[in-house]
Amino acid sequence: MTTTDMPRKVDADSVRSVSKKGPRSGRSGGLRSAVPATTLLWVLAALYSVPVLWFVLSSFKPAGDLFSLPLTLFPDNPTVSGYKAAWDSANFSQYFINTTIVCVIATILTVGVSCCTGYALAKYDNKWLKAFFVGILATTMLPGEVMLAPLFLVVRDLGLYNSLAGIILPALLTATGCFMFRQFFLTVPDELIEAARIDGARELSIFLRIMVPISRPIMLTLAILSFQWRWNDYIWPLLMLNDPEKFTVQIGIQSLVGAQNINWSVLLGGSVISMIPLIIVFLVFQKYVMNADINAGLKD
Repeated sequence: MTTTDMPRKVDADSVRSVSKKGPRSGRSGGLRSAVPATTLLWVLAALYSVPVLWFVLSSFKPAGDLFSLPLTLFPDNPTVSGYKAAWDSANFSQYFINTTIVCVIATILTVGVSCCTGYALAKYDNKWLKAFFVGILATTMLPGEVMLAPLFLVVRDLGLYNSLAGIILPALLTATGCFMFRQFFLTVPDELIEAARIDGARELSIFLRIMVPISRPIMLTLAILSFQWRWNDYIWPLLMLNDPEKFTVQIGIQSLVGAQNINWSVLLGGSVISMIPLIIVFLVFQKYVMNADINAGLKD
């Protein structure tokens, strides 16, 4: 063996030193580039959180301190009298039950119908399906108030007026849900479906055993959005319901507003109470959405 075949110690040491210094410089550069973005996000979070914090803290103020000058963020004499008065003056327990029934049933049906519709629009080539999709998207270009009158007439003629079913039925098919599932299923390779068909799988089996499991991130995202939409819905339940025993939470909060004056302490307390279920739902399900792999089950 000649001397040229022997590895030189100096070269090996230099390689090790370069390999050690390279990742450090890369990490430091990535850290420096991430600092401005992180700072901007914290500033935006602070700007968005100030009104919410003011709203929540104001609910613990007595009615006389809400408009006293100078305005203060933190209550001088914290009290929960507004919460007690709101809970006692409105039948919140029944409102929560009614709203939960509407939200749960409407969310399950919305996710199921949107998933089926999005899969058909993405994976079946038919001119009528394309026209149907254009019609669905066209509904997003109209103000919601324009569609209230025809929706009311249809639901009334079906005999669903003054019932929770009348609130649930128009919420089954949403343009947002169909668009979300269609765009997701378009990213699924057609070869995956063709391979399942070659193996003898039926269309329903392909949809239930392959497409539904891999679309779980979209399903959870739409479920959270749909639950929020139905929980915060005010105009449609107000038109459909006239029985106080069937009122939803938002109509119950509106009943706290007097004809001559508004007790802001009671109104703020009732509004915070209505927010609690939404916060719980988001905290429970956000990890499934954030940690979910959109491309789960797909291989190149």
